[in-house]
Amino acid sequence: MTITLLSLYRTYLRQIRQLPQQYLRQFFRIKASDDIRALISSIPPKDVYRRKVKRVSKDIRKIEAANNGNTKAFEHILDVAYGRKGKLKWELMKPILSDPNAQVPPRIIPAVEKSRPPIYSPEIKALLLSSHSRKTKPLVAKSLTFPPILPLRADPSSEDARLLGPLSKRREVNIRWRYFTREWRKVLPPLQVVIKDSSSGADCEGSSQDELSQAGVRGMGMQGYGIFEDVQTVAGPFAMPRPLTRKERLNMSLGTDLNVPQQHRHPSSGQKGQSFDKYSVSLSSNALAPSLRFDPSQYPEVQPLADLEWLEREKDGAKDRLAKGRRCI
Repeated sequence: MTITLLSLYRTYLRQIRQLPQQYLRQFFRIKASDDIRALISSIPPKDVYRRKVKRVSKDIRKIEAANNGNTKAFEHILDVAYGRKGKLKWELMKPILSDPNAQVPPRIIPAVEKSRPPIYSPEIKALLLSSHSRKTKPLVAKSLTFPPILPLRADPSSEDARLLGPLSKRREVNIRWRYFTREWRKVLPPLQVVIKDSSSGADCEGSSQDELSQAGVRGMGMQGYGIFEDVQTVAGPFAMPRPLTRKERLNMSLGTDLNVPQQHRHPSSGQKGQSFDKYSVSLSSNALAPSLRFDPSQYPEVQPLADLEWLEREKDGAKDRLAKGRRCI
């Protein structure tokens, strides 16, 4: 058993060393150590142990496929490393799923303490109501107070409640918590919080924990580690300007002045944030608009030797897959 785990760990580290970015190598090196330690310290039944080893082996194959140029596997690696899925997502989201400063809501069932409805913190409200932080359609504000999956009978003054009778309080509690859990799981957690001047829209000098504490704002789990700045550096600036919105194109055709600052661009162009209370959700200045996300002309130039080697492996892997597909035909 020890020899098998040692061999598995070596294979894990061998694949991690081939990842093209320093943060990815650091993250998966720590993850590999935690995974192997969990296997060594636990003494579960053989079938459970076998499933855990199989899961670690699957993670290794994912990294190997990413190193060989499989784009879907590499997207999975990025999602895990930056908290878009997996354990890290829960660790990033957990602090903002509650609000210690919020007033405790009353019980739906007077005699049951656990019947209190969920509390939507200002951070989670901004994320749920923004299209930038979700892959699905954003919610509307009234959905936070009365979920759309909650029957109208929950309102005692409604016509349905008068005709069919009031809704079960226990069922109302379960529906509210089910909706809250389902929706926050669709959120993409931000890497950090940046303080901005509400009058000018300009960023402050930094986003350190001291500045956040002075402003009364909670930081995210990756706050202050420079991970967000590293992602911006890797993404690089735009090769071409963002496309104009329909209103801007109309103004241009009419000869109207189009000297609009970037921070006041329409949200569909990815520049302007969406404000809710004192929080706003916005894309990075280096983020691609959805219409340009798969345009090769927008990609930054690749300079490091490790990145060039990774791209060459991707080209070779694509050729091998194409040749294999032709042989199968």
